[in-house]
Amino acid sequence: MDLMPMIERFPVPSGMRGYRSAWLRLDVTAGLAVAAVAIPSAIAYPAIAGLPAEVGLYASILPLIGYALFGPSHKLVVGPDAATMTVLAAALANLPLDNPADRVAAAAALALMVGVMCILAGKLGLGVVASFLSRPILIGFISGISISILIGQIGRITGVRIESDGLVQPIVEIVRKADLIHWPSVMFGGAMFGLLVLLARLRSPIPGPLVVVVLAGFASALFDLEGRGMKVIGSLPSAMPELALPDIARLPLGDLLLGAGAIWLVAVSSGLVAARSFGAKDRFEIDADRELTGLGAANIFSGLFSGFPVTVSDSRTAINISAGGRSQVAGLIAALALTSLLLFLNDALRLLPNPALGAILAFAALNLIDVQGLREIWRVSRLEFAFALISMWGAISLGVLSGVVIAIAGTLLHVLLKEMRPRDALLGRIPGRPGFYKLHRAANAAPLPGMVLFMVQGSILFFNADYVRERFEDVAGKAPAGTAWLVLDASAVAQIDSTAAAMLRQLRTELAEMGMTLALAELHKEPQEILQLAGFFDGPDATVAFDDLEDAVRVLSGRGS
Repeated sequence: MDLMPMIERFPVPSGMRGYRSAWLRLDVTAGLAVAAVAIPSAIAYPAIAGLPAEVGLYASILPLIGYALFGPSHKLVVGPDAATMTVLAAALANLPLDNPADRVAAAAALALMVGVMCILAGKLGLGVVASFLSRPILIGFISGISISILIGQIGRITGVRIESDGLVQPIVEIVRKADLIHWPSVMFGGAMFGLLVLLARLRSPIPGPLVVVVLAGFASALFDLEGRGMKVIGSLPSAMPELALPDIARLPLGDLLLGAGAIWLVAVSSGLVAARSFGAKDRFEIDADRELTGLGAANIFSGLFSGFPVTVSDSRTAINISAGGRSQVAGLIAALALTSLLLFLNDALRLLPNPALGAILAFAALNLIDVQGLREIWRVSRLEFAFALISMWGAISLGVLSGVVIAIAGTLLHVLLKEMRPRDALLGRIPGRPGFYKLHRAANAAPLPGMVLFMVQGSILFFNADYVRERFEDVAGKAPAGTAWLVLDASAVAQIDSTAAAMLRQLRTELAEMGMTLALAELHKEPQEILQLAGFFDGPDATVAFDDLEDAVRVLSGRGS
């Protein structure tokens, strides 16, 4: 019996379509490399949200399977992300959680909600929402989160319980509790951090965090660091979690949804920015809507198996690409390797000292602060740099969830400031050349006799209608004597609303009192429909509209007002 027709009809996940046998060796190598890089963050990142270390392994294994089955990309790798973990920590802090089991259940529930949000957004074609946070806002926000993560490692490195939040208060608290500092932990954590910096500068082929995990584990076992007062991560389960829905019956649904929404926005924004960056570098296409479906599946798999929200992982994707990974088989190999680690080497992980985890997280946080990006923003636009600082300040000073609100508000304000004063220009002709030219840019361009050609370069809406009217009035007031027509070149006016329509009617009356007539040219369909419904083209004072500016000039040149 020929099985090939049956096999060919079997649905193949997008991330493994067109698979070739020659890819297997590369995928196995890449998968093992991804697993090696994943170990430190899988163990360390849960601490940001106050979750046990094994949850990080669950969130590093199951999402790989979910994305491999439903994700579109051959090369992207999902996993825990420091920024997403910080937002998760803030979301958990707003919930009434009595014990560690409740925190795990709430984190899993948030992963499920984020997964459902991703899938719904993908089906509704809302991948564009991932670009809602502008680059300056996102850089500032993630830099603020990184500083929060950095401050959060004071307790792990010193062995002192830090109860305050923010930027300054934890530092003040550790100064007050200086007599409680466990100095061997500080020295060990500092040594591990110094090793990470050294390996990064030497461009070690073995990832620095992996070296620290192995070295710290050996040192802990060899010198009995736990017995000498150094805190370790403790015992890990030797089995995978069971498939189950998290019990959240006692938790407020509104707070869960709010937290899930904040996590979704940050995870999707940073994840798809990373995905597009890797796609541009390695020349593969990124479909934002399909990526949302893949991220949704990854988060649902994570939530069903006691994990937490995940997104596209920069470090794991970079390792996968550099190791030659060709498909999502590499992700499945990484999942298998991490599962083996959890089942057979969990005793070794138990001895990993907390200061080593603090060093790994502090080093990761420093790498997330995009100093070069901030410098570039400063060079390009002082205003956008100010918004980046506002977003950074919100994440540090007001808390991460409030920081998300600040980031969104900053983005909206940035857009409004850009649109509140649309650019405009007076147009004229250059003798002997066709077309129209901006008078302020072409020195040899001259205005047309008897008319003013005025271009507005942006939508005219309720929040800028008064400004646009003032610009019209200023242009009309400076028009030479004998000007009969003021022609609006609307080719760059994408939208007009009812407020703008009312403003244009009022402007038409004012111009008539000045002896000028308003005309429109190159009006787009939607603005034309709005003005038509507003009666702008009806009655004795109807305004004439031309499809083409050339036609307007030709017709109006021979007519008076």
